[in-house]
Amino acid sequence: MKTEFSLEPLLALAPHTDDAELGCGGALARLIEEGREVHIAVFSTAEESRPEGAPEGLLKEEFYQAMKTLDIPQEQLNVYDYPVRRLSYYRQEVLEELIKLRKKIQPKAVFAPAGTDLHQDHQVVFAEGLRAFKDMTFWGYELPWNHVEFAAQAFITLEQRHLDAKWNALQSYRSQLELKRPYFSQDFLMGLARVRGTQVRAEFAEAFQVVRICL
Repeated sequence: MKTEFSLEPLLALAPHTDDAELGCGGALARLIEEGREVHIAVFSTAEESRPEGAPEGLLKEEFYQAMKTLDIPQEQLNVYDYPVRRLSYYRQEVLEELIKLRKKIQPKAVFAPAGTDLHQDHQVVFAEGLRAFKDMTFWGYELPWNHVEFAAQAFITLEQRHLDAKWNALQSYRSQLELKRPYFSQDFLMGLARVRGTQVRAEFAEAFQVVRICL
């Protein structure tokens, strides 16, 4: 399904700093360029995973810099400090925060990690996100390294400038770039976007699992 995504406000849910940018950063860049209202909620700043010797709060600061690069105002950012890989211990608290966000933002659409994402924290954010926003448009973004399978049911087509904006935002995460993970590279992100674009006869795209569409 190829679409002009017009539902706003949009709320993107990220289990950790950098997940939303990796999964749907190009789409966010396009929507912001079109003047859409975009909000981001991050549930863990992964303090326990910061590199040895790195200052406290590093990933949170990198996230804020990435959002500044994408031109998302700080008042549209919500950052929580639940412990990484242990969101399942705080499911009720996560759900309660999501309900607060629903009341505050009143989003018309929500992006979250796809339901087939195998990371334990991502599964919690998907499940509790769906509970909180089950009666509105809800799409799952793609993080291929966490999937055995992924249903690419919706696509947001992109231009080169949107992918450049995505990569520029991700370069704010110097701590993650130093780890040299294969998926945290411009070549990987461009290749995936080109594959998804080819599926819908566009140069580039990002793909989503469609959980619900409410117009």
